[in-house]
Amino acid sequence: MNEVLNLENVSVIRAGKTILNGITWRVQANERWVIVGPNGAGKTTLLKIAAAQLQPSSGTARVLGETLGEINVFDLRTRVGFASTTIASRIPNSETVLDAVMTAIYAITGRFKEKYDDVDERRARRVLTEWQLSEYSDRAFGTLSDGERKRTQIARAVMPDPELLLLDEPVASLDIGSREATIKILGGYASHPGAPAIIMVTHHLEEIPAGFTHALVLNEGKITAAGPINSTLTTEKLSEAYGLALEVVLLAGRFAVRAK
Repeated sequence: MNEVLNLENVSVIRAGKTILNGITWRVQANERWVIVGPNGAGKTTLLKIAAAQLQPSSGTARVLGETLGEINVFDLRTRVGFASTTIASRIPNSETVLDAVMTAIYAITGRFKEKYDDVDERRARRVLTEWQLSEYSDRAFGTLSDGERKRTQIARAVMPDPELLLLDEPVASLDIGSREATIKILGGYASHPGAPAIIMVTHHLEEIPAGFTHALVLNEGKITAAGPINSTLTTEKLSEAYGLALEVVLLAGRFAVRAK
């Protein structure tokens, strides 16, 4: 499958307020997208549609070839990795890190009566190693630091070997060391040719890892710019979206922005 996401004229209206307005957007399997825009622009809502967590009020949303509203979303969600603080808040504090990651196979957030094979545990431990969490496998999720919890969220999203990986502010609120360590791992993962399509929401351009190929700018529920990352995250386009004179620069392959 080449196309992992296809939105045609998608709108979301809640309590009479338009959150997303006429979104048309396609994501290919070999693309890594970052979504940016002001607070309230609709970034997280857009990600929830891609995660099959939310159905649009109008328009057509196809995720991994399936049309929302016509299929069993519970089956579809097992094919999508989704890391967000909302999902993390559902993980019991007493759950071990190993189980918190392994339960992603069933798209659930607490171990119950489901059964796992040895191969599931081996994969979970391999994923924990890749995200520098192997020493925490038996720790309770609730005892982790913010950085460890963020990496656990990402490891959990990667666990089912998803066809589409969604990251909602994966390094928000982290200290500089934890942030940079996580961005470095994410960059290596995104740059690997075997990685799935990735869509990441962030408020800060400096949090965009290496390996990301495309960008989408949202403002007031509408797309104001979308395309290859270097021609989308520009001084002119971001200044227009944020209503402020900004300057965007590239420093050692990483984006940075400041007010003029």
